[in-house]
Amino acid sequence: MTPRDHLVESFLRAVKAADPRHIIPTHLPHPPKGRTVVVGAGKAAAAMAQAVENAWPADAPLEGLVVTRYGHALPTQRIHVVEAGHPIPDEQGERGSRTILALVEKLRSDDLLLCLLSGGGSSLLALPIDGVSLGDLKDVTHQLLRSGANIQHINIVRKHLSAIQGGRLAAACKAPILALIVSDVTGDDVTHIASGPCSPDPSTFADAFEILRRYEINIPPAVREVLSAGVKGNIDETLKPGASLFDRVDHRIIANARQSLAAAADYFRNLQIMPLILGDTVTGEAREIAKSYAALSKEIHTYPQALKAPIALLSGGETTVTVKGKGRGGRNSEFLLSLLLALDGQEGTYALACDTDGLDGSEDNAGALITPDSALRARKLGLQATAFLNNNDSYAFFQRLNDLVITGPTYTNVNDYRVILVL
Repeated sequence: MTPRDHLVESFLRAVKAADPRHIIPTHLPHPPKGRTVVVGAGKAAAAMAQAVENAWPADAPLEGLVVTRYGHALPTQRIHVVEAGHPIPDEQGERGSRTILALVEKLRSDDLLLCLLSGGGSSLLALPIDGVSLGDLKDVTHQLLRSGANIQHINIVRKHLSAIQGGRLAAACKAPILALIVSDVTGDDVTHIASGPCSPDPSTFADAFEILRRYEINIPPAVREVLSAGVKGNIDETLKPGASLFDRVDHRIIANARQSLAAAADYFRNLQIMPLILGDTVTGEAREIAKSYAALSKEIHTYPQALKAPIALLSGGETTVTVKGKGRGGRNSEFLLSLLLALDGQEGTYALACDTDGLDGSEDNAGALITPDSALRARKLGLQATAFLNNNDSYAFFQRLNDLVITGPTYTNVNDYRVILVL
């Protein structure tokens, strides 16, 4: 296998380590005395629901509904799967969320609510709070996604415009709740995963207002009115830490970025390549993070006394992109394009950056990769990397080089996976 092959294989190992179909069965409880209702949302929701069905006793009651992204459905028998819009919410998500809330409100104390949450759930649980339309929610979401705001800030706004997130789903339920979670946020903070439908939320309406101001969002009048009413105390806040209802909620992180990075590290270790995990909580502007990683790669290449090649630099987390151009591309391909420029033709250096859900932003690729001759190949094709980066057009750049990584949906999501291989 070539170094390029090893990059891709390490990514596939990382994804496999986060596949809920292998993990779910070990976390399922015994059926309760009453009914078991399964609800959930996220890119892994259908795979999680399928795993629950396969492991649940055939003679025990089981029903429910989960919402997943278009193209991510899997066949199920007892749990209904709805596909909806991501990252911009749509009517399918709104209808699915309304059905979920209705199912949960009927549960009693001897029943069980099994909540399956994963990355993408924030947009898929699209049930706006009274006074806010779905169109308003779409508008604010679209602006925030282009603003460079991190996912925590985006989700604080979402929670305060939602009738189901920020602990409101748990508040509607009288039954014990077990939330099984595939984490796509740095630090695995459950309040931000799918915007925490079953978890307490320490943020406030005032925080949401401040975030919209900070990122210069053009606030729709209805959103401004609702947030203002919340700040004044005329609308109930999201559910806060310490609320007694959370005594009957059990949150379990069943897969995260750290597990996936560890699997990739094992892969490189078996190749006699030293893995170095730089962290699973990396955040910041994608193109700026790339410059720091390029500097470390150059240090290893030029001064091998401290860290000696061959070495694989691994990291996870979620970078951001402030969109100013009109091109196509996600945060991983933008990271790589900036890295390519910063490496400046360094020999013996390969890199891959992909989203573990198989989709980099709104495109059809998981990410992309670069090889030591990428810059040379680009010049021969007349591609000016800087121009593509300035236009946020990393997808087109790597498409021309035939260096996109395309996997299709992976049915999981533990955020970004990056590896720089210095040989």
